[in-house]
Amino acid sequence: MPAAESRRTSAGARAPAGVLAPYASRPETGRGRRHAEPPAPTRNDYQRDRDRIVHSTAFRRLVYKTQVFLNHEGDLFRTRLTHSLEVAQLGRSIARSLGLHEDLVEAIALAHDLGHTPFGHAGQDELHACMAPYGGFEHNLQSLRVIDVLEQRYPTFDGLNLSFETREGVLKHCSKRVARWIEAHEPGGIGRRFLDRTQPSLEAQLANLADEIAYNAHDVDDGVRSGLITIDQLCSVPLFARFHAEALGEHPGLAQMKRSRLLAEILRRMLSAQVYDVIDATGERLRQQRPGSVEAVRAGPALVGFSPEMQRASRQLKRFLFRALYRHPQVMDTTGRACRVVRELFACYEADPGEMPPEYAQSPLLRRSVADYIAGMTDRFAVREHERLTGLQLFASP
Repeated sequence: MPAAESRRTSAGARAPAGVLAPYASRPETGRGRRHAEPPAPTRNDYQRDRDRIVHSTAFRRLVYKTQVFLNHEGDLFRTRLTHSLEVAQLGRSIARSLGLHEDLVEAIALAHDLGHTPFGHAGQDELHACMAPYGGFEHNLQSLRVIDVLEQRYPTFDGLNLSFETREGVLKHCSKRVARWIEAHEPGGIGRRFLDRTQPSLEAQLANLADEIAYNAHDVDDGVRSGLITIDQLCSVPLFARFHAEALGEHPGLAQMKRSRLLAEILRRMLSAQVYDVIDATGERLRQQRPGSVEAVRAGPALVGFSPEMQRASRQLKRFLFRALYRHPQVMDTTGRACRVVRELFACYEADPGEMPPEYAQSPLLRRSVADYIAGMTDRFAVREHERLTGLQLFASP
């Protein structure tokens, strides 16, 4: 067992299992749903949110939406679905130690990427460029749009009608311009904090950080698995080098074993260290601030986070991944073709809305409807649609 995993965290950082701390969100005192509904007999509101997310169409589509590598490039690379599950697992583990509401963390984690486009960040950036004259495109806001409007499963309202706290956690980032628009349509709602410069719940803060921890680790794993980066290259990153040395020091035989076994041990240690660092650092901030309620959390500084040392180490890893993986020539070639697919799909639907399903084609806000339709596509559907509309095959058939 790694040293980081075997030691206890600092005194008071852990809450007794199943006991909510005073600063945790509670469904019985939450701000409820936009459309009133009777309570479920066997589930709290956050469990109900999670279940609605899991049963949504947008959630199922995540299995065919990419992270870094396109869906058809390999069966074992992460997708948005597996990423969301990893974020939920990390978030629940940390929430349990801090006395936060695990179900809320899980619901936010599972919903946070529902609005992501096909082709990862490349698709988002290209769709934003297409939508620049019409208000732009941002995947956090699109995730909110999915759960508030685009999922249509209930007879009396659009969307999933999730609780305020889940919706707040999904909207991680928001410009003041967009926040003012949300505030005008939902006074005192989830856009208000971006105008008041207050904090979301600790559960929302945690889900955001768990997202960062998860994608750093799995991009390392997928990058090495793809052959685009190597373990030797990664050893230039202090955080990775530390656990590489620890793993081989404790298990010298790993050097002669399959590369994937060594990498798995390094990543296990790295994830454990980051999780325990978050628990310790956040626990210390909570002891210093002593928030006695969710309202006190909202009025104070951000509390969930790494220690300064781990934050620096995480940033170093991010910089390495950006330079060596995300800007790798092979990834950039794929990115360029993916951007072309999104750009040309947008132009085709804008010129001939009838190529979209009627519910999109007949919308009075045509460009936003085009963005909604493209954002909801999986990688493989976008590739097939582009080939159907243009006659061009930019990718091998998935």
